Amino acid sequence: ICGENRVQEMTAHLADDAYAGAKLHFIGHLQTNKLKLVLPYASLVESVDSRHLLDLIDNWASVNSRTVNVLLELHLGAELTKGGLTEQEIESILDEYASGSSYRHVRIHGLMGMATNTDDETVVESDFARIQSFKQRLDARYPQLPDFTELSIGMSHDWPLAIRHGATIVRIGTSIFGPRQY
Repeated sequence: ICGENRVQEMTAHLADDAYAGAKLHFIGHLQTNKLKLVLPYASLVESVDSRHLLDLIDNWASVNSRTVNVLLELHLGAELTKGGLTEQEIESILDEYASGSSYRHVRIHGLMGMATNTDDETVVESDFARIQSFKQRLDARYPQLPDFTELSIGMSHDWPLAIRHGATIVRIGTSIFGPRQY
C-alpha cells in the first residue's frame, strides 16, 4: 500500500505509474476542491477530518456511482493546528451511518489519528492509548459495523508504540524514503 499526503505528489506519481500494482491511500488533509483528483484513485481516504468533508465525499460518490472507503480522523494531539473530529462528532456520524440514514456511498472502515508532535514517548503513548480505548468503545457500541476494523496510528518514529496500541495501519514513509526535501 502506498500512501500520499499531498495531492500534487499523488497526481505526479499517478502520471509516471509509480503505484503500479499497489493500492493507494490518501493520508493528508484533503481539501474539498481536490476531491475529483483523489477519489477516483484512492482505495482509502484515511483523513476525513470534518463532517463537511464526509458529506462532500458521500455526494461525489453518489454522483459517480461509487463507494468511497474512509477512516474518520480523531483530533488526538495537543496541537490546535491538527485537524480532526471530536469523539462526539464521530459518535454522531456513526449513529447516522449505522442506522443507514446517512452516508450510503461511503464505507467507514475505522479511525485515524496523529499523536502529539513530541519526542516524549509517554505523551505519544497516552495519545495512542486514548484512541485505542475510543476505538474499543466504538467497536462495542456498533457491532453492526463489521467493516469498522482499521486503526491508523503511528509513523516512522513511533510505529512500535502504535502496534502495541492496536494499530492496523502505520505510516512509515520517512523510514522508507528519508526525510521530506522541501
